[in-house]
Amino acid sequence: MIPRYSLPEMSDIWSEENRFKLMLKIELTVLEVLAKKHIVDKNDYSQIVSKIKLDIPRIKEIEKITKHDLASFVDQISESVGTSSARWIHFGLTSSDILDTATAIQLKLSCQQIIKRLKQLSTILLKQAKKYKDTLMIGRTHGVHAEPITFGYKLLNWYTEIKQHISVMEFMQSIISVGKISGVVGTYSQLSPEIEKQVLQKLGLTPEPVSTQVIPRYRYSYYISALACIGASIERFATEIRHLQRSEVFEVEEHFTTGQKGSSAMPHKRNPVESEKLCGLARLLRGYAYSSFENVALWHERDISHSSVERIILPDANIVTDYIIYCFTNIVRNLVVYEENMLSNLKKMFNIYFSQTILTELIKKGLLRDEAYRMVQSVAHKAIKEKKDFVSLIKLDKKIKKYLSDEEITKICSIKYLLRNIDKKFKEILKNK
Repeated sequence: MIPRYSLPEMSDIWSEENRFKLMLKIELTVLEVLAKKHIVDKNDYSQIVSKIKLDIPRIKEIEKITKHDLASFVDQISESVGTSSARWIHFGLTSSDILDTATAIQLKLSCQQIIKRLKQLSTILLKQAKKYKDTLMIGRTHGVHAEPITFGYKLLNWYTEIKQHISVMEFMQSIISVGKISGVVGTYSQLSPEIEKQVLQKLGLTPEPVSTQVIPRYRYSYYISALACIGASIERFATEIRHLQRSEVFEVEEHFTTGQKGSSAMPHKRNPVESEKLCGLARLLRGYAYSSFENVALWHERDISHSSVERIILPDANIVTDYIIYCFTNIVRNLVVYEENMLSNLKKMFNIYFSQTILTELIKKGLLRDEAYRMVQSVAHKAIKEKKDFVSLIKLDKKIKKYLSDEEITKICSIKYLLRNIDKKFKEILKNK
């Protein structure tokens, strides 16, 4: 991933240097277990540990000849030992034992980083939800006024969605923390399942129950799909911010920093550029998810068609997800909320948002639903057309007055009445947070 959309913690996990270090760690862990099993002489093991060194430029130099990155890695670390003890390096192993197990460690570390970011986001969302719990605004469906909500309740919805993603990612950690030390076609022809189990336990992984030469790629598809879902949720939230920042609405605004420019041509512009950026990056994640599904079907016990794809999508998907969550956390933390504009917009449609309340009360009085619906709809449309208060027109409507008194209409046509259960929902969510 390009530096513009990368943060150091996740980039370090997927750096070339870190991957080679993990591969070396796996090779040495195998040797440690083999020495304890008296398969490798302990003196040979000690000599390897004391002399082995990683030299990435040298690996690349060797690879120009071998055309095989893992073989070049093995040649280089064996070369660094420089004695007959080096014959035990990569003993009984195949490339995928090292490569897939290293990937599993990287994915586990990435998953932990993403969970950390999601928890930070959930904390900020909950804080802001509490702050704006009673901040009235109109709820919209199809972009059209529906019924009142509060801005805090909108944020509470986002909070619960992120909490669900945390639960999914905690489960995903178990799905991808799986390695293999099972040999060329996964049959343990050179090293036993017990050796595999001990090696992977030391590395913080569990064995693939039955592997081929590789870890089945459905695991990666699960994981990257989960990342794409996180991106899709944040895209949803960012799209909402973009809509609410439109000049015609202007209920919230991304924080505009000192010296920032919204346009090279128009000095007045303050655009929701961060939210727009995150919407774009979320599209990348869906593309990576699609590519991961293409990698599941490999020939027989393995081929290498997945390799080139994974060298791109695994680092990029994790780095981009980490970046998206980090950026959206900052957007929410610094979001500018225009409460007076929310109230102003709430009042624009002449209280027609009480239409459902009138409808349900008429049904309670014995009217058939469609009859009651047509009665209320007629008054609501008149309020819009004539720009008159809906509640006042309801009280003047002769058909409705047969069933509802002015006192009943006044009681049920209040925002407090419509939102009477929000407090209960807040308490329920906070109790289980």
